[in-house]
Amino acid sequence: MAKILVVDDEAHVRDVLRQMLEQSGHRVREAGDGDEGLRQWTQWTPDLVITDILMPNKGGLVLIKELRERDPGARVIATSGGGRTGRLNFLSTATTFPGVRSLPKPFSRDSLLTLVDEVLAAPDGRSA
Repeated sequence: MAKILVVDDEAHVRDVLRQMLEQSGHRVREAGDGDEGLRQWTQWTPDLVITDILMPNKGGLVLIKELRERDPGARVIATSGGGRTGRLNFLSTATTFPGVRSLPKPFSRDSLLTLVDEVLAAPDGRSA
C-alpha cells in the first residue's frame, strides 16, 4: 500500500487518521505542523500528504505551496473544518494548486478512504 504523511496540529486528529489509514494497509507518518511536515516529506517522500489547512507556525496552504515547488506531482489532500475564523473557503484556495483535492471536516472513514484511493489511483492525483 501507500506511504501517507498526515499533517495536523491536533494530535487526536492525527491519531484517528493514522488508525484509519493503517487499518487499510497504508504506512503512515505524522507531523504537527507544516514545518515538521516538510521535514518528514523530505526524509520519507510519501506517496500522499493529507494536511490540515489551519495550523500554527506553517499552515497547510504554505506547506502545499512549498511541496508543489519541490515536486509538482506531489499528491495532496487538504482538510479543514474552518477553525476559529468560521467557514472561510480555505479548501477552495487549496484546490487551486494542481493535484490537490479537498475533504471538509468532519468526514467519515469511508469518504476519507475513497478519496485516498482515488488520489492514489489517478495519474496526476486528481480523479477523472
